[in-house]
Amino acid sequence: MSSPEHKAKVWNMIKAIKVGMLTTEVSGGLHARPMHIVQDQYDGTLWFFTNKASAKVFEINKDRDVCMTFASAETETYVSLTGSASITQDRKLIERYWNPFVAAWFPDGKDDPEVCLIEFHVRAGEHWDSTSSKVLQLFEVAKANLTDSTPDMGENEQFGRV
Repeated sequence: MSSPEHKAKVWNMIKAIKVGMLTTEVSGGLHARPMHIVQDQYDGTLWFFTNKASAKVFEINKDRDVCMTFASAETETYVSLTGSASITQDRKLIERYWNPFVAAWFPDGKDDPEVCLIEFHVRAGEHWDSTSSKVLQLFEVAKANLTDSTPDMGENEQFGRV
């Protein structure tokens, strides 16, 4: 769990990225696939549309523990979130989060009986954010090599409990 201020910080990191990799467990292994967040605010829960017949729905129903990662090489922002997921077909939530991007994936519209949402409750995570320029990052790496230390590449923070 994290404070409202920390939730705002995480949201500011991931809202521009929009697409993350959702990882579920499948037959003792792991399976990751891209998912697009659909909300415009974050309170500790992320929402994703999917098809009720998809493998990820089966996997989540079997094991609710999931991981979601977001990465932007452009901004040097990386976020890993773990928590529990569930599937819902709550009509009010589908209506709330429905948008033209989602509609492209469901040609029969929001009333399609296969439309559902993944509700992902974040329990813990870690994020890395570098505001340094490439030149400063190269300097930090060179300095670390010369002084036998670790380079300072920006902010890194863990939160919650895994």
